[in-house]
Amino acid sequence: MSSIVVSDSSPHVETPPTASVSAIPNAETQTPATGGTSGGVNGIMWRWKRDDMLKKVSLALRGGAMVFSLISFIAMASNKYGDSKDFDRYNEYRYLVAIGILSTLYTAVQVFRQIRELSTGKLLINPRSGDIIDFFGDQIMAYLLISSSSSAIPLTNSMRIGADNIFTDTSSAAITMSFFAFLCLAVSALISGYKLSVQPYL
Repeated sequence: MSSIVVSDSSPHVETPPTASVSAIPNAETQTPATGGTSGGVNGIMWRWKRDDMLKKVSLALRGGAMVFSLISFIAMASNKYGDSKDFDRYNEYRYLVAIGILSTLYTAVQVFRQIRELSTGKLLINPRSGDIIDFFGDQIMAYLLISSSSSAIPLTNSMRIGADNIFTDTSSAAITMSFFAFLCLAVSALISGYKLSVQPYL
């Protein structure tokens, strides 16, 4: 009797290798990029500090212009010694007094507004309107101050040739104070122009 041999002819199926869990990137374990938020906060803080510094410098400049304008006005207005030594006999000196009064009033209003805004933290007028007023106001007043000083200088120099006395000395002091006021407002106008150019006004 012959024996029948049964062989296992079923194909052998290989099991694919198990994928490593560590090889799959996990979005939850990824560290977000740092620096974006902190950089934005630092930029905002720097802009606040810059604006605060510019406000204080502008306040100091306008305060200086107010003091110099007031001294110039008082010195020239009191420059009366009779006859030809009287300021109101000369158009140039009357012009200097008029601009000194105008500059004193303008800078006094600006100083009051800025002190009020810094102390209360509230703006009295719209920021863009305020910057426009500051820029053009400082420029116009600076021009008037240098104009009045320039018109009074030749007259004073001609008087000094004939006689150098208390009248000409007082006139020179008033002109000098007016020029210092011009310098303060000229620098303040530059700051106002810078603020006007960088503010987003959103």
